[in-house]
Amino acid sequence: MSGRRPRSAAVLLVGSGKMGNALLTGWIRKRVGGSFHVVEPSPAHRARGAHYYATPDQLPRTLKPAAVVFAVKPQAFDAVVPAYRRFADAGAVMLSIAAGKTLGGMARHLGADAALVRAMPNTPAAIGRGITVACAGSSVSPAARTLCGKLLGAVGEIAWVDDETMLDAVTAVSGSGPAYVFLFIECLTAAAEAQGLSPTLAHRLAIATVAGAGELARVAEHRPAQLREAVTSPGGTTRAALDVLMAGNGFARLIRDAVAAATRRSRELAQ
Repeated sequence: MSGRRPRSAAVLLVGSGKMGNALLTGWIRKRVGGSFHVVEPSPAHRARGAHYYATPDQLPRTLKPAAVVFAVKPQAFDAVVPAYRRFADAGAVMLSIAAGKTLGGMARHLGADAALVRAMPNTPAAIGRGITVACAGSSVSPAARTLCGKLLGAVGEIAWVDDETMLDAVTAVSGSGPAYVFLFIECLTAAAEAQGLSPTLAHRLAIATVAGAGELARVAEHRPAQLREAVTSPGGTTRAALDVLMAGNGFARLIRDAVAAATRRSRELAQ
């Protein structure tokens, strides 16, 4: 199967929750793929330009997608995926974004020779600013890998890893990472209110500061440590705050422990 090329430009999306819908919106906006088919029993939103089906049994028998993308919840994965094996047998690349579901787990449902790709996107994909890390199985052709790169790249950045076990750490950093940032915004807002700022101004300052600092870190030529040092005057207000955050059991230790805990849980879910 490794020598097969995708049979058509059609893309089949299984599941159109928040992440599935974000992907579909990106594909349509970026014109990735020739036609889009979605299996979703009760879609909250129907994108213009896509064909919807309540069950896989309703799919046209003539449909030969280049890619089948599984955007279903991990707990539903094992029950949903087997119904799509005929597309794997026909040469479609099978791309999963279900957290904790390994290439080996996919192969049990779709065949040992199936072209399988496992990916971990994150929620900023909803606004086209996500980052996805993917790992391709041995049967994925260069053409199929390129197609998956285009599908995932339609909602942000993409990176590839050869070692699938790295996806546990990826899940802990970028997959779960937005929640850490949202918590930081919550905490910064609450701290601002505690110093007398109004809730409205505190919320605005926290969000704008995090968004602006993140964008500066993204476009700057310097490393984050250099950017931090540039805004930290000896004996100043920033230094006073960093002395607290950078204490032995401070911010850095908490983040290390949090990412380690998320990585362990990702490994547990994959078993």
